[in-house]
Amino acid sequence: MTAASERATAILDEVERAVIGKRSALTLVLAAVLAKGHVLLEDLPGLGKTLAARSLATALGLEFARAQFTPDLLPADLTGSFVFDQRSGDFVFRKGPIFTELLLADEINRTPPKTQAALLEAMQERQVTVEGRTFSLGPTFHVLATANPVEYEGTYPLPEAQLDRFLARVSFGYPSAQDETDVVIARMRRGREEVDISTAVAAGELLELQTTVEQVTVDPGIARYAVALTTATRTHPDTLIGSSPRGSLALVLMARAMAVIDGRDYVIPEDVKAVAPSALAHRVTIRPELWMTQPSGLAVVEEVLGQVPTPPTVEPDSVRP
Repeated sequence: MTAASERATAILDEVERAVIGKRSALTLVLAAVLAKGHVLLEDLPGLGKTLAARSLATALGLEFARAQFTPDLLPADLTGSFVFDQRSGDFVFRKGPIFTELLLADEINRTPPKTQAALLEAMQERQVTVEGRTFSLGPTFHVLATANPVEYEGTYPLPEAQLDRFLARVSFGYPSAQDETDVVIARMRRGREEVDISTAVAAGELLELQTTVEQVTVDPGIARYAVALTTATRTHPDTLIGSSPRGSLALVLMARAMAVIDGRDYVIPEDVKAVAPSALAHRVTIRPELWMTQPSGLAVVEEVLGQVPTPPTVEPDSVRP
C-alpha cells in the first residue's frame, strides 16, 4: 500500500506543477480516476479545468483525445461513423475521438442534450454502439468533462441521467492571491505557455493502482454510514430529487481511493466525509421554488454531513473483509 501511495503522490506532484495551489481538488479528481470513474470539472472559464485534464492524462501515461463540444456537434462527430470506401466497395468504420483512454469532453454543456447523451453508453459500459455494431473502449477509458456553470450564457443543463454517470463533480474555484501570484511568476520563468509534464507512472500501472483500490477493506459500519448520508439527501426539505444508490457506491469507491492515496488499506469515516461533496452534490436536485435562494446540492450535502452520526474509526487489525 505504501508503494501505491507513493505513486499517487508522484502523480499529484506532477500535475500540480501545471495546476498550482489546487492539491485538494486534484486529489479528488485522482481518487475518482483510481476508482474507475468519470469526473465533471465544473467551474467558470479560465480556472484550469482543461489544463488539469490534459496534465493528468500525461502524468498517468494515458492516450489523450480532446473533443470540443459546440452547439453544432453531432453524436457521430464524437463516436465516429461508417463511411464508404471506394477502393474496397464497402462501408468502413471511422473512429471518433471517443476511442481513446482519457477523453477530455471540453465544455460539455455547450452542446445540445442529444450529443451529450452520446456519452452515456460509453461512460457506463465502456463501449459504443454505432448502426447496430458495438465497439469496445478498453478498461482504461475515462471521461474528464469540463463545464461552465448552468447560469453562464450559452449553456445547456446536463440531464440528470448523465450527471449520475459522473462519479464525482469537482470545482477548483478562484485561487488565493498567493497561488495566483505563483502562477504568474511560474509563467514568466518558463518563457512560454506550455508546462512540461512528465509521465509519473509506467504503462499498466494505472490498472495496478485501480486493482489496489479494489482490495481496500470497508467496514460494514462505514458502508451503513455512506448509505445513511445518501438517504438523508432524499428526505431533506430542500430536495426535489435526492441522490440515487449510485451516490452510496460513489462514496465508498472514492473513499477507498482516498485511503490508498493516504497509504491505508482500510477506509475511515474521514475518507467518506472528504469525498461526500464531490460524490453527492451533483446528484441532488433542489426544489424549483428555491432556485432563487441560497439552497444548493452542495449545501444539502454539507448539512446532512453535520446531521448523520459519524461511526467510530475501526482499527486495522479489527477490520472485517
